[in-house]
Amino acid sequence: MRHSIEVENLSFAYPDGHTALHGISLHIAPGEKVALVGPNGAGKSTLILHLNGILLGKGKVHVCGLDVDEKNLSRVRASVGLVFQNPDDQLFSPTVYEDVAFGPLYQGLSTPEVDERVKAALASVRMSDYARRVSYHLSAGEKKRIAIATVLSMQPEVLVLDEPTAGLDPRARRTLINLLRELPITMLVSTHDMRLVQELFPRTIVMDEGQVVADGPTMGILENEELLNAHGLEKP
Repeated sequence: MRHSIEVENLSFAYPDGHTALHGISLHIAPGEKVALVGPNGAGKSTLILHLNGILLGKGKVHVCGLDVDEKNLSRVRASVGLVFQNPDDQLFSPTVYEDVAFGPLYQGLSTPEVDERVKAALASVRMSDYARRVSYHLSAGEKKRIAIATVLSMQPEVLVLDEPTAGLDPRARRTLINLLRELPITMLVSTHDMRLVQELFPRTIVMDEGQVVADGPTMGILENEELLNAHGLEKP
């Protein structure tokens, strides 16, 4: 079976000499929804940035049938949609419509195709009425949903999110959780929100100090208080 994400023995050191990943290996199957948890500095964000080639380390990263390397970057980034923790990092156009249209336009699609993609992406995050709004004026929760729409308009095979519920009030958080539950797509989500993990993800990967220290059914991991305590995690 072809995996959506295959990482084999991945290591990465930043220019200052700090080694953020030490021989990471993991596989995620098509359609899986997987949580990635661990304390700050565990290497979660560094790992995520390898999945669409923003960072390139030593080892093998293979996504959606493609090796993540220089020659495949445009195809990789169309296949793996990355949603950053801060939606302002992804929203830079005058209107919501233009933000969501940016990726399909960059892919060279025709105007009718772009319009169709934008409408479908906004509908999938329940933001169809926001097309002409100014992204800058939206709430944090609305910005998160638009940031997800900017990625969905590229029709990726895999959705990767970094701290999607950070900074959201309870209503916006609930709306986002319901949205993520309904999206029929392979998903890897890095989060400190252990209640989100418990509610949404059948499988959890725990990282600490640049290594995978546990990988298995979420309920088993959440019931292992010794494991959680050892790696700075709280039982929800």
